[in-house]
Amino acid sequence: MQLARPIRKLIESFERLPGIGPKTAQRLAFYLLHVPQEQLEEFGHNLSELKKNTVFCSLCLNVAETDPCGICIDTKRDKTVICVVESPLDVLALEKTGEYRGLYHVLHGAISPLNNIGPDEIHIRELMPRVEGGIVTEIILAMNPNMEGEATAMYVQKQLRITLAGQANSQLRITRLGMGLPTGGDLEYADENTLSKAIQGRREY
Repeated sequence: MQLARPIRKLIESFERLPGIGPKTAQRLAFYLLHVPQEQLEEFGHNLSELKKNTVFCSLCLNVAETDPCGICIDTKRDKTVICVVESPLDVLALEKTGEYRGLYHVLHGAISPLNNIGPDEIHIRELMPRVEGGIVTEIILAMNPNMEGEATAMYVQKQLRITLAGQANSQLRITRLGMGLPTGGDLEYADENTLSKAIQGRREY
């Protein structure tokens, strides 16, 4: 059966998304075929506006509507603590706990030699100037508890020590989230209670 070109092109677009295989792409395309036109137009509008109306915060690199983002300019946040995460979804997961009230730094990835992702491909370099002023007293390494996350955490710790060697805040506290997160899992999928306990039980790294 020869699929109509608009359906075929939409299936191809869905297949480019992570975690979407050919069968799922086909189901999504045919589902949308039966959606009312006004909903399709709203869906298309939301897609076209996705990148037009979002920016990366110049301070923490989180995705936001404004620069700096709402978290960075919130005067009630603790400016002495920065939590380093792999993705904006991790920020969302940690914020849902209500347990953490510091700032963030989003790396947008993790070191993964098998996928040709090295330190220069993620935003580690941008973290260093944020700790040089002496205001920050703790860095929480909140990478995912897997091989890539551990490699990234070790590299960030090493770079922090090199950056701060001989400076006033060379005794910067570097911590890792506490036990409870499943090995090999992702922060974004952890439940709020587990994340809260991980924040409370963070350990020296």
